[in-house]
Amino acid sequence: MRKSGLVGSVLFVMFVVGCGGAYKGAASSSASESSGGAGASRRVASESSGGAAAVASDGASASFASDAPAQPSMASPSAASAPAPVAASAPAGRASTEAGVAARPAPPLVSRAEAPVAVAPEPVPRRPLPQSGQLTAGVWDDNRNFDFFKPYAVTFRQRNAAEFAMFAEQELSTARDLANAPQAPRAELDVQLVLDTTGSMGDELSYLQGEFDAIAAKVRARFPNLTPRWSLVVYRDKGDDYVTRQFDFTTDTNQFRRNLRAQSASGGGDTPEAVVEGLSAGLKQSWRQQGNVAKVAFWVADAPAHPGEGRVLANVIRDAKKKGVRIYPIASSDTDDTAEFQMRSAAQMTGGRYVFLTNDSGIGNDHAEPHIPCYNVTRLDSAIVRMIQVELTGRRVEPESNEIVRAVGRPNKEGTCQLSSGMLVASC
Repeated sequence: MRKSGLVGSVLFVMFVVGCGGAYKGAASSSASESSGGAGASRRVASESSGGAAAVASDGASASFASDAPAQPSMASPSAASAPAPVAASAPAGRASTEAGVAARPAPPLVSRAEAPVAVAPEPVPRRPLPQSGQLTAGVWDDNRNFDFFKPYAVTFRQRNAAEFAMFAEQELSTARDLANAPQAPRAELDVQLVLDTTGSMGDELSYLQGEFDAIAAKVRARFPNLTPRWSLVVYRDKGDDYVTRQFDFTTDTNQFRRNLRAQSASGGGDTPEAVVEGLSAGLKQSWRQQGNVAKVAFWVADAPAHPGEGRVLANVIRDAKKKGVRIYPIASSDTDDTAEFQMRSAAQMTGGRYVFLTNDSGIGNDHAEPHIPCYNVTRLDSAIVRMIQVELTGRRVEPESNEIVRAVGRPNKEGTCQLSSGMLVASC
């Protein structure tokens, strides 16, 4: 019995060892296959991501931005250029380990490069500024098209509150006559930007910050003997961090650029903003008084003044006219009918033009179609430089054919359109 029992014990031990080895080999084979599957999954994901990046790149090359002047890319970061998750670059054999770490707090000795996906990246203070030349705009002259403007203004006032009767008909006619009279060329230039920096203006502000260098360079190239002065006013609304901030005129374009790029968009919350305060602050800056100075204020906004401030706004516009400051509003995303009316009235009374951003650039929120039947769409920087050229030369300047992105109303070579009523209107 002992002998047979000993033999049985030996056989039992051999059986257990053999089964354990087989089990261990099977487990090892299974883990290897699982790891290989994870690696294959990552390869598929990587190939899929690469395909998406390729599509994004092709789309970007076909976008309107391809017409911008060649310079270092300043485009906003995109999903195609974002860094890949940490797990995607890890060796295949560590896939299951890192997946387990992601569900637990990271060990204190894990390096930054090996940090799990769950670790949030450090916040980026500001996104890179985009390339210039990406915003698009149309331009309209209500003094040149006064017969079209007058019924538009009368109809708007009739449909809205009495405060919108900001100017008497005689004032409007006098402003038309002054604007359409022969203009003398001017040898000096004061340019002011009055910017709405409430939250809804974030995209436009970012892109306008990127436009300045191109605008300044084009002005310098066309008028090499000119030393422009630049000033900046930004405004938000009552109850925000500030109502207005002002940076007076300077010939130092680097300083102006720093002041402009230091601004950000925030606040607001309701549609009306501190328009009256912003334009008033701009008129208090050190505009030159000499008659040979072209004085231009570009008012960039998407919202009107507060209800009840129509007459106050009219007085501010009258002050601008007395100072010889011509207001060129630039209507941005979501500009409503009231804002359009106030902006066009400011331009008409002071002898400026109404500039409005369009959807052709694909930047920002939807841009409202203006109540204007005839215009050419060009790049915004080209439109601004063209308006400065108008003020310095005293002549109308039509866009070159290679500058036109799109035409509305089928303007002819002279820039005029014939409406269904038979009226002729001019595109600029």
